[in-house]
Formats: sequence, C-alpha cells, structure tokens
Amino acid sequence: MLNIYNHMRIRWSWIISLLLVSVWAIQAQAETSMTMQQMIRDASVQIPKQHKPAPLFSLPLLSGGELSLEDFHGKFVLLHFWATWCVPCRHEMPLLYSMEQSMNDKNIRVIYVNVNRQNMSSVQSFLDQVSPKLHTLLDTSGQVRNRYAVRGLPTSYLIDQNGYIVGRMIGARDWTSPTIKNLIQMLSQQP
Repeated sequence: MLNIYNHMRIRWSWIISLLLVSVWAIQAQAETSMTMQQMIRDASVQIPKQHKPAPLFSLPLLSGGELSLEDFHGKFVLLHFWATWCVPCRHEMPLLYSMEQSMNDKNIRVIYVNVNRQNMSSVQSFLDQVSPKLHTLLDTSGQVRNRYAVRGLPTSYLIDQNGYIVGRMIGARDWTSPTIKNLIQMLSQQP
C-alpha cells in the first residue's frame, strides 16, 4: 500500500511539474507578445490591415548596376524612402546607417530608395557625407514610390523574410534608439 502511495505521489509531482512548466511557457510567450506590441506602439509602426506581399521592383544603384527586392528574399528588409531635399531625411539618414552598421546582422537588410527626380550629384554629395559605402537605389520616375503609396518622406516599410509587409513607419525616427533596434531584431526573428 505504501508503495502504491509513493508511486501516485511521484506521478502527481510529475503532472504538477509539467503543468507549471506549461503555464510558465505560455506566460513567457504572452510577455514577449506584449513587449512586441508595446515596441510597435512606441515606434509608431502602422500594421497593415491585410497581410500582403510587398510590391516587387528593380531599380538602378547610384553607384551603377541594379538591385531587385527579390535579391533579398529570405532576409528581413527595412525599405527606406528618402530625398536630399527632405530635411528630416537628412537628419535621420546617418542614424539609420549607424543602426544598420551596429546591428551587423546578415539576416537584416536596409534598402535605401532615393526619390529625387533630378540632380543626382546632390544625392552623391550627401551620401559622401553620411557614408560612401551606403548603397542607394534611384527611383527618379517615382514608380516604386507610387506602388508603395508613399505620401510623405521619410517613409519606411518593414518586410519579412517571405516578402510580406509587416509594418510601415511614416516620418523620421531615432534609428539608434534601443526600442527600434530591439523591435527590428525581434521582427527579423519571427517565423
């Protein structure tokens, strides 16, 4: 009888332990979700009403050649629209470039799309001040800007590894803030 009692006690201890571990895992997942929601709110990220693929495009690089959004499939992409005449863009570009460099994550890519319609020498001159290594695509016709419904500058889109838009950010940001860096890191690790 004592042996059966010990066996039942051990069995219930295992069941209670498994329940506690399950509750802890659910709670940890809920806390991560709440943290993500709070970061999204703090970073003023607009979440799309429909989960849809990002419009594909190919654009020329200022330095020569061409890049396509498809070249970054499997990577988390921050697609950033900017112009040299946009004062907030000029202030945030060094911060965005600094964030990109500090993250040093091969699964995250920043694509810079300049929407100046003319005067490419001003684009090159500005980039020389920020970083000559910064690769910028040129959307001089505004075709890509229109496909993404960019109404104001700067505007950034967050695109997941499968090519779907997960968020949009309108207006300048402090790209070096821990909230934004952590949010991008977390989003880039989502399945």
